[in-house]
Amino acid sequence: MEAKDIVGTWRLVSYSCKDENGNVGYPLGKNAVGYIMYTSDGYMSVSMSSNNRPKRSSNDLTGGTREEKVAEAETYITYCGTYEFHKDRVIHNIEMALFPNRVGSSQIRYYKIKGNKILLTTPPISIDNKPQICTIIWERASS
Repeated sequence: MEAKDIVGTWRLVSYSCKDENGNVGYPLGKNAVGYIMYTSDGYMSVSMSSNNRPKRSSNDLTGGTREEKVAEAETYITYCGTYEFHKDRVIHNIEMALFPNRVGSSQIRYYKIKGNKILLTTPPISIDNKPQICTIIWERASS
C-alpha cells in the first residue's frame, strides 16, 4: 500500500468499539454518519456524529440552551491536522479538535484497504472510563 491509496474522501459505514470483556458499543449510535478526508499534501480531517441530531431551540449560532450544547458535544467527534502514512498504520497528528485533550497528540489508526473500503482500528482508547478498541469502516465517497 502507498499513501496515494488513502487520498480522497471516505464516507462512514460503521463506528463500533469493543471493551476488554468483548462487549460491543456504538458511541455515536448504530447509524452514525461522517466523513474522513486525506489530501495528497499530507492533511486530514474527520467528522462523525450521531444521525438525526436534534436542532437547537434557536437559529442563532451562539444561541440555544446549555443542555442542547452539551448534547451536541456528546454526539459529535471532529479533528484535523496532518497525517503520516506507514506500512500498517496511519498516524493522525492532531492540530484542532472538538475534544481539546487530543490537540497536539498523535493518534494511531491501523488500516486495511479492501476494494472501495478502508477499515481503521485504534489501539485501546478510554471511552466511558474503560479501555476500548474501536473499528471504523469507511467507503470511498463518490459524487
